[in-house]
Amino acid sequence: MRAMILAAGRGTRLQALTENTPKALVKAGGMSLLERLIIKMKVQGVSEIVINVHHFADQITAFLQEKDYFNIPIDISDESSKLLETGGGILKARPFLDDKEPFIVHNVDVLSDIDLRKVYEQHVSSGALSTLAVKSRKTSRYILFDDDLQMQGWENRSTGEQIIPGNTEKSLTPMAFSGIHVMSPDIFPLFTETGRFSIIETYLRLCKDQMIKGFSHDEGLWLDAGKPEGLEMAKMLLGEGG
Repeated sequence: MRAMILAAGRGTRLQALTENTPKALVKAGGMSLLERLIIKMKVQGVSEIVINVHHFADQITAFLQEKDYFNIPIDISDESSKLLETGGGILKARPFLDDKEPFIVHNVDVLSDIDLRKVYEQHVSSGALSTLAVKSRKTSRYILFDDDLQMQGWENRSTGEQIIPGNTEKSLTPMAFSGIHVMSPDIFPLFTETGRFSIIETYLRLCKDQMIKGFSHDEGLWLDAGKPEGLEMAKMLLGEGG
């Protein structure tokens, strides 16, 4: 399996912790978020990794060199000159990912006990263009799925905005995106967006005509360690304060 780790974000929600350190190298349980995720990916069968970088990119590169790239092929997609968000970052990394095999995309600040192999296997067996790990949890923004877990739309409950390009006659269930998805490289020719954009924009444009599926994981652990409260919870669960 091949995977991309989205590690280019500025980590603004963590404030002081990321003034001089990239979010990917913030520690929880005595180990950086990036190291913890790379180790998990290796254990679960990932054999090649792409990491996008922007904020303190040189620190991430130096860290990987110090760790001898964890003895796994790792490519760097450099966004030092311009942060491209999730969609733009994935599109820029196309040269590393545009092969016959699907690939995992994982936010560096997500900690979970999700078995990445199960998400990957469901994606392959369904023939979906993309499969998103989703969870029933409280948030402000939701992806809307029908009973077959086909994406039909999106809503922001803070602003009241709702976009439903899919079938509006179906009963829709709001699910929170978990920052983990599996994508087929067939998506690359379908991108019309350029520059800086969210991958959710692409999914919303494609979901009416393409299989954009959900993978529900309501059981088990999921934390957004990119938020102060999520990082503190991670530190508590992992048994130390830094």
